[in-house]
Amino acid sequence: MSEHVTLARAPFPFRQFVVKVHGRCNLSCRYCYLYEGPDQTWRDRPSAALPEVLDATASRIAEHAAQHRLRALSLVLHGGEPLLAGAERLARFTERVRTEAPGGCTVHATVQTNGTLLTARRVDVLARHGIRIGLSLDGGLAAHNARRVDGAGRPSWPAAVRGARLLAERCPESYAGILAVVDPVTEPVEWYESLLALRPPVLDLLLPHGNWSAPPPHLGPKTTVADRVTTPYGDWLCAVFDRWWGAGRRETKVRLFEECIALLLGLRAGTESLGLAPFDAVVVETDGSIEQIDSLKSAYDGAARTGLDVFRNSFDDALGHPGVVARQAGAAALGAECRVCPLLEVCGGGHYAHRYRAGYGFANPSVYCVDLQRFIRHVAGRVAGAATAPNAVLTGTFVPQGAT
Repeated sequence: MSEHVTLARAPFPFRQFVVKVHGRCNLSCRYCYLYEGPDQTWRDRPSAALPEVLDATASRIAEHAAQHRLRALSLVLHGGEPLLAGAERLARFTERVRTEAPGGCTVHATVQTNGTLLTARRVDVLARHGIRIGLSLDGGLAAHNARRVDGAGRPSWPAAVRGARLLAERCPESYAGILAVVDPVTEPVEWYESLLALRPPVLDLLLPHGNWSAPPPHLGPKTTVADRVTTPYGDWLCAVFDRWWGAGRRETKVRLFEECIALLLGLRAGTESLGLAPFDAVVVETDGSIEQIDSLKSAYDGAARTGLDVFRNSFDDALGHPGVVARQAGAAALGAECRVCPLLEVCGGGHYAHRYRAGYGFANPSVYCVDLQRFIRHVAGRVAGAATAPNAVLTGTFVPQGAT
């Protein structure tokens, strides 16, 4: 039986296509939910996507874009470590998608990499083909990345920071930003400023994947929201927010912060972690399987599986999968506790994967519920204070996605 809530509603088309061009990684990060977590389906898949898989994927993306008259879509080249497939292969596939996409549909391509394999030549190839480069780091110092090691246990930081600096100096227009996972053990302001030194145009802050049955680090074996009396992640986010908010100028975009402010102001916005906007991402694995987003693999074995593939099925078929339907159902897919919460429109129940509880599915509050409350209320207070201050001007402080 499915662990997802099934609800009838009109589907919202996919606009983000995450393609696993390579299913293995050159690192062995000690905390990786993808390779060390409960879902081990990667072991039975090809290490790299074959040409026929990429060709079929390009055709299916174009089919979906035409069917839904998309004016733009996001192509995310992912892994594993996608650069193991080679920059030229990523470029060829991207051009194939752009060639097949219907007229009037812009394909925004990004590769998400750990940065260790970036070279001047690879950066130039990707930039020449209009592929932006996003980096995954745990922070801007070697100590922050101690758990990001290769298969022999050697640190990845020297190569990763070389790649980040190369990208920022050689091709800043292709620098998509840095994706980093929150670690409440780190000193928050030091952590934030260490990443600023790498000159990212955008920071994406993510909470570690965990749930009620497998709690994230530092939360302990709490079984209900009422059991949670400390907010280590919320406190950490508030400290970074205060540093970002109080800078006096926009040093970088922090997506989580800007989306939270937008939602508090009633603007149309939302990320995977906040808001009630319908989720619009889908994954194609190296064997052509169509799956839900990878974060679900932190819940249980097979959580992301749909039973569909690009050879036999369209992406419209995936829109009917119970898990996709639930993720697009907004408040209707949430438990009663969330539906009556005054923060519902901003929080949106938190990240879908973080709501999981074995035997009860995903219709639960986020395991980070009290941390999110702490963070959202703190941001609301800072915004309200700024709005009532003499000569306050909020306009231009940020431009949230979807608000323009």
